Amino acid sequence: MLLLSLAAALAGAAPVTAPDPVAEDALLATLTRRAFDAPDAVLAELRQRWPTHAQPGQPREAAWLMAHGRVLLHAGQIDAADAIAVQLMAREDGVDRSWLLRALAQERVGKPATALASRALAGLDKRCPPGDEVLAVRELGCDFRSAWEALRLLQREQSAQGAFVNAEASIRRALALARAGDDKHLAVLSQGMLAAVLQLQDKLDSARAEIRAAQAQVPGDLVAGARLRNFEGVIERRANDVPASRSALEAALLLAEQADAPHLAAQLRANLVDAYMHLGLLKEALATGQRALPVLQRFRDRGSERALHHNFAVAHIKLRQFDAGRQALAKVAEFGTDPGDLVPRARELRELAETWGEAGQYKEALAALHAERELNARANERNRAAALEELGRKYDSAAKQRDLDLLARDGQLKDQQLANQRLAQKVGVAVGALLLLSIALIGVTLLRMRRAQARLTANQSLLRAQSERDPLTDLSNRRHFLAVMDQRARDADGSERADGFRGALMMIDIDHFKNVNDWHGHAAGDAVIVEVSHRIRAAVRDTDLVVRWGGEEFLVFAPELPGDDLALMAERILRSIGGEPVDTPEGPLRVTASVGFASFPLGGSNAAGPALRLHWEQAVNWADMVLYKAKAEGRNRGVGITAVEAPDANTLAAILQDFDAACINGQVRLRQLPGPT
Repeated sequence: MLLLSLAAALAGAAPVTAPDPVAEDALLATLTRRAFDAPDAVLAELRQRWPTHAQPGQPREAAWLMAHGRVLLHAGQIDAADAIAVQLMAREDGVDRSWLLRALAQERVGKPATALASRALAGLDKRCPPGDEVLAVRELGCDFRSAWEALRLLQREQSAQGAFVNAEASIRRALALARAGDDKHLAVLSQGMLAAVLQLQDKLDSARAEIRAAQAQVPGDLVAGARLRNFEGVIERRANDVPASRSALEAALLLAEQADAPHLAAQLRANLVDAYMHLGLLKEALATGQRALPVLQRFRDRGSERALHHNFAVAHIKLRQFDAGRQALAKVAEFGTDPGDLVPRARELRELAETWGEAGQYKEALAALHAERELNARANERNRAAALEELGRKYDSAAKQRDLDLLARDGQLKDQQLANQRLAQKVGVAVGALLLLSIALIGVTLLRMRRAQARLTANQSLLRAQSERDPLTDLSNRRHFLAVMDQRARDADGSERADGFRGALMMIDIDHFKNVNDWHGHAAGDAVIVEVSHRIRAAVRDTDLVVRWGGEEFLVFAPELPGDDLALMAERILRSIGGEPVDTPEGPLRVTASVGFASFPLGGSNAAGPALRLHWEQAVNWADMVLYKAKAEGRNRGVGITAVEAPDANTLAAILQDFDAACINGQVRLRQLPGPT
């Protein structure tokens, strides 16, 4: 009520010019950054500093309102920030900031913010057109910090959904804006985000180069230095260099403590929990997390608190404290999940699947693995779509330029024709020659356009074909396998479809592959993946389909292969992989594998009944289950299903839920194949 009265009283006040808008914007940016760690103190300081030229109706009101709203968000006062967004919407120069503030509020509560951020950026682009950011900032009055925030939100969700090409483009534009506005803090953060996205595209060397380049810009800015070292820690963790990740995160924590930044320090401790866990320092991990938890709760940082509970769950499972692990996962579920966060959620599920599997809890491991595979498939599809869109955009631009060239030439020809008409009596022969030349030029141009279109179509077809191949091994990928299964379903007649999936499946997992990456580096890991793929390909028939299923896992689909022949194939694969060391840049390494295999429909005394007629996805689940059995029994071995006794579908489902018990009581009979010694 007081604010409304004040607005009415000053509505007719004469505009007051800000002493230095650029310096004032820099001040508001500094206050907003400080509010991340001290929101209440900054809120009081902001109210105390509020100048006359930012009162209602004055030219700088929108800038100060935006800063006020962002500080309220840091304080967790979402409703109060929303009220500020309403005030901004009432000002002509506040509409874009209003959409941005609402987008930031959505991010704060863990909801999708892309639509609101895109709407804000569309308005901001009027003064911040992409392409010449220096001109936009210095001459067009671009609010580059607001545009930077909108781009940050866009790239965050683009990365989370697997659209890494689009995310990289957004970050590079944000970096250009930060440099044009001479904001070194934002420039350093931009380079850190760019490094993270490059790493997600397997450009690790480029990512590390960005981190090194940014480190030269951070002296004197402890918070920027801490955030940059945090990016470095995340990148090294994703690259499986856990000791380097720990070192970077501990350095970041030291900088945050020197900067008196408790919120940032708590986030860094939450990240350190992951590093400590994977170094086997489980008690240290839990203690560090317990120290961070109350701080994150005080700052109402739901995103970081959710990640911390996930790390708690993993630590408890590793300690075989399964009930505590399930309780921590239930806490994670209470926070909900943004449907757009495909990549980070898939990464969490992969970690859970590996942890449950190492602990012998195969039911939970299998459920997490299947959920992770589904999310990864969706993320990969979005990344491929983004790449196709980028390719199409490049060719569309070239096509438009060719159209403009054609129109320009056509105009020139028409001008020439008018001149020729005036001189027709004197230069009739020349006119004819020029007309013939015109036709030739148009024909050449049209021919070039057709060739360019043909190249575009060919490139798109090539990209689609490449999307069904694994770039490292040149094997088929999961997308191709799904296409094969769909084609088989379309080609099958009614009776064949009723019979369910027919054929043999084999799941192969390289034993302790994570140790290869951690101890010998990714170059050695890639060499192992490639050589194992060659050995598998050589051990199967030409008609069999070998698929890189994901990471260090492979799938073999062998049509019409009976159980005895399948066991012989599994033996060949075990001997081929483990019989000879693999040559790597780090020297020869001995590698073994675990194999799970089954022939479908599953055998047994009830094999003729409908209960054992499975869809291909169910068949993959059975192959997965015996793979986990092989890993649980010591690895470097194969386990295959020889018979399953199940009178109905319910019994079959129950067997899969408690596979170990079914093996013990004879419902499932297995064949064990030892690997090479």
